[in-house]
Amino acid sequence: MGSARRDGPFGSDESALRIHQAIARDLGTAILTGRHKPGDLFEGEIEASERLRVSRTAYREAVRILIAKGMLESRPKAGTRVLPRHRWNVLDPEMLAWMFAGEPDAAFIRDLFELRGVIEPAAAEFAARRRTDDQVAIMEAALGEMARHGLSTPEGRAADQRFHHAILAATRNDALAALASSVGAAVSWTTTFKHRKQMMPRDPLPDHRAVFQAIAARDTAAARNAMVELLRLALGDMDPAITEPG
Repeated sequence: MGSARRDGPFGSDESALRIHQAIARDLGTAILTGRHKPGDLFEGEIEASERLRVSRTAYREAVRILIAKGMLESRPKAGTRVLPRHRWNVLDPEMLAWMFAGEPDAAFIRDLFELRGVIEPAAAEFAARRRTDDQVAIMEAALGEMARHGLSTPEGRAADQRFHHAILAATRNDALAALASSVGAAVSWTTTFKHRKQMMPRDPLPDHRAVFQAIAARDTAAARNAMVELLRLALGDMDPAITEPG
């Protein structure tokens, strides 16, 4: 079975992904792009594994991944069907990566910014009230990395994620901190998408510094307002990208 996998469509991914993860990614992307629509019935496990030239175990594990993300439902005798979009865990970091690997629709990008607009200004306010000196140091170091590498690089985007993650951690609210991976993924992928579409986007570092300075100064109102402004400008940066004709 090993040689069949190397000859199959997933051979090039073996160095980076386990086979079932590669299958889940491709099936998930097919659902996200509408090749498989809500209500569609997937082919049987035996037929699918033979067509993809992978083991039944690998295919079964891939389907389980998509079931866990709310994209598929599998029932005995009824088969495996694509679930409606409202059932999908669209904030799953892996699903966000699949979405932004292609062309996410403008409505979804705005959804992400609306969600961030609900969460992050309040988080910045809490962080200004509750942050520790160590958390301030983490934010400051992340800003330094953003300035050094720029947001057009993976290193700069990773630093941007660390900055926003540190703010959520500084709220000392476990429920908010639990959103860090989803918010961080949204920050990273919207930034990646923006730089993919625009050669010279506006420098967002001053907006981040304004948030940092307010949090460091324990100025709760300024922290909230600075985050609102950061998100307003970031969405404005996205508009040319999400309205550009394909």
